[in-house]
Amino acid sequence: MRYAPAILVGRLTRFAARLRKPGGGSAVPGLVVNRIATGYLKRTLSGFPQGLVVVSGSSGKSTTTKMLVAVLRAHGVDVFTNPSTANISQGLTSALLERSDWRGRVPGDVAVLEMDEGHGALVMQGVDARVVALTNVMVDQIDRFHDSEMVAGMLARIAARAGEAIVVNADDAYLERLAARVGPGIAVHRFGVAQPVLESAPRGLGYTETTTARLAPGDGVRVASVDGASAVLDDDGASVAISLPARGIHYAVDAAAAYATAKTVLGDRFSRETAAAALTAIPAVFGRGERVKVRGHDVEFVLVQNPASYQLNVDSIAPGTEQILFAMGSDVRDPSYFWPTDASSLRRVSIVSGSKAAEAALMLAYNGVAIDRVEPDLARALDDFLAAPAPATGLKTIVFTADSMRRTRAHLGLTGAE
Repeated sequence: MRYAPAILVGRLTRFAARLRKPGGGSAVPGLVVNRIATGYLKRTLSGFPQGLVVVSGSSGKSTTTKMLVAVLRAHGVDVFTNPSTANISQGLTSALLERSDWRGRVPGDVAVLEMDEGHGALVMQGVDARVVALTNVMVDQIDRFHDSEMVAGMLARIAARAGEAIVVNADDAYLERLAARVGPGIAVHRFGVAQPVLESAPRGLGYTETTTARLAPGDGVRVASVDGASAVLDDDGASVAISLPARGIHYAVDAAAAYATAKTVLGDRFSRETAAAALTAIPAVFGRGERVKVRGHDVEFVLVQNPASYQLNVDSIAPGTEQILFAMGSDVRDPSYFWPTDASSLRRVSIVSGSKAAEAALMLAYNGVAIDRVEPDLARALDDFLAAPAPATGLKTIVFTADSMRRTRAHLGLTGAE
């Protein structure tokens, strides 16, 4: 019962935060509890019977985590996991508070947690993970991480807490170098893409440094082919056909990461058929190529978080998409971060919005994208965009950065979507 007072304060804080802002304030209870009960997070994360599985990396964490959880649950495992919006220390604590009893215990056989690279390196100090899965190293959040060497160092500290195995992207040179330095007794499992898949990506995979050699058959889980929202995985010579939650090679790579990690966690209990069915059934993570019905329209949400994800996701938007809203928010402190990307494939954008609307419009204009309107007020832009008649071709598509995603979700009443 040592954490009962802190849990009570955290739950009262959560209640007050939700009264003030329905659907918001999710990290505030965790922030309070972490201040008054500094050992709560570490102790709780160490209390799951089948251990802790951590997913981290520059990009793909949310989708990979959701896929992994789905595969494990399909095998009958009781999984505790965190929403992708709760991948830093206070968010993790808030997610645990939602499920914990008064003694701080959280039900579940295993915890599968997405962790932010920087916060994960801190959270994992003194916490032992069973398996750590690492997705990639990209140029990302340069105001926080400065360079890819710093990100790789953070991921190495997270990987160092693995007691059984790490699962790494064999196409990422930083992660391959990290894997070469793991301690004795720690197994290394890999996932990656076949050479034809890499060659089909005109701009590459987006990693800071891509390895020169592809993963050989039998050395891990490979993405053998991708066709729109369908893919085939090669698992030790067996072809595993799956459907993806959205178009794009990067979603197939996320699926391979989840498949390889589930195989590592489950061992002899792993079933290819069960895994394939679970991956095929999974819906998109909010904002990651997700399609929903909003105010009578089918709308696709496309989240861009760093130059690589920006390029990959913009390139995946169906050619000829007629109505696009592009929103850049306050999370992009320096819009020049995105200038190396090429958004010319969008051709025309109906509305540019968000707190950085002017900067976003200038960037798009230099890419040769025609812009019908610049509207900094995101709520007004959303209302006007959704009030317009349905497009003649394609879906209404909203491209946004993380801050604008959260504001869009709140304005449209999609607070329970993630």
